[in-house]
Amino acid sequence: MAQLAASKESIGTGRYRARHFAALPSVAEALALLDEIAAATPDFATVPVDMPLVLYGAGNLGQMAREFLAEVGRDFDFVIDRNADVLSEHPLWRDRPVYAPDAVPSYLKQSHLVLVTVVTAPYVPLEAMLDDLGFAHIAPFYDFAENFRAVHSLSNGWHAPPLPEADRQQTANVLSGFADDASRAHHLQFLAWRQLRQEWLFDGTVVANHNRFFIPEVLDALASDPVFVDGGAHHGSVSLAVDGLRPDWRQIVAVEPDTDNRAVLEKTFHDHWPDGDRTRIIGDALGSAPGEARFHSGLGYASQISPIGQNTVTLTTLDALDIQPTFVKLHLEGGELDALRGSLETFRRARPIIAATVYHNADGIWKTPLWLMESLRDYRILFRTHSWCGTGAVVYAIPDEITNM
Repeated sequence: MAQLAASKESIGTGRYRARHFAALPSVAEALALLDEIAAATPDFATVPVDMPLVLYGAGNLGQMAREFLAEVGRDFDFVIDRNADVLSEHPLWRDRPVYAPDAVPSYLKQSHLVLVTVVTAPYVPLEAMLDDLGFAHIAPFYDFAENFRAVHSLSNGWHAPPLPEADRQQTANVLSGFADDASRAHHLQFLAWRQLRQEWLFDGTVVANHNRFFIPEVLDALASDPVFVDGGAHHGSVSLAVDGLRPDWRQIVAVEPDTDNRAVLEKTFHDHWPDGDRTRIIGDALGSAPGEARFHSGLGYASQISPIGQNTVTLTTLDALDIQPTFVKLHLEGGELDALRGSLETFRRARPIIAATVYHNADGIWKTPLWLMESLRDYRILFRTHSWCGTGAVVYAIPDEITNM
């Protein structure tokens, strides 16, 4: 494969590197790059926890980072954001200094660890920019958060261990089984960050958060009058997106086990569809079989089934809900593979479009996409990343009979 630029180690922390490829990889090229990843030796030095902290970025992830730090008993001293003038008056940030990147006092650039709370843009150029401005200590927020996994369930910063031969072969099977070269590129990008903390960019791919779950291939296949299952509905934003794209939807079944999230979800649905005739909200969690599980609640987007959870939730399966979905979205903070296993009868009967996040644990490397490839006949399996730092990765399954209808 032609390579536009040689691998380049970034300045700053020195552990994060970028590579740029001039084309999408064929199957043979993807397998060669997989071998390169499997043979490499990762450098996963722990991000320190004993330094004063600053957040770079005050968007959605910055707000989550603030809540996370409060949960784990840490604090931060100030915020860096390009929109500092506006954000300094925002109710969430007005209690802390907010600086533009080039306005931070020099002495603070040496003393503080900058946690980059941006995943809508590549990390390595942001780190290089901050390094050029004189910041001495920089790391992705999710890498810092890995230090607290024993007390907090947020799991977006995991490091994939080296691939043993059996896992490498299964990953090769997944790369070979994807329906297009773009999927191979996105999957390699995901894998390179998770295993090596390298940021791979392929010409011909777009990392776009605005179309998560609704890539063009899904929209082309999504017929009118859909029945939509919103697994891990949170506050209902994806259900609202379905309403905007296919306002003739027949039913929305939203599954949200977190009590606080569900209260907001119920209000959202009532405000938009007050008669409730076409909506249904399920308060159980989706799993592979009925039962109970420990659940870490109160974490907003990150609420999840977890062994350190303080609550117990009832587990149900999609098969037990007795619906005929045409589109199933699963965003379950790591519980997607179990939920898929509990949906197989429904998938084989109804043959819906499926979109499942795969970036919360190592199931996304091969277990989840391979399960779809082996369990569903005559489906196209696609893979897309919708944000950076190994996050926003979604596997899509689209029945052949509705592809390009």
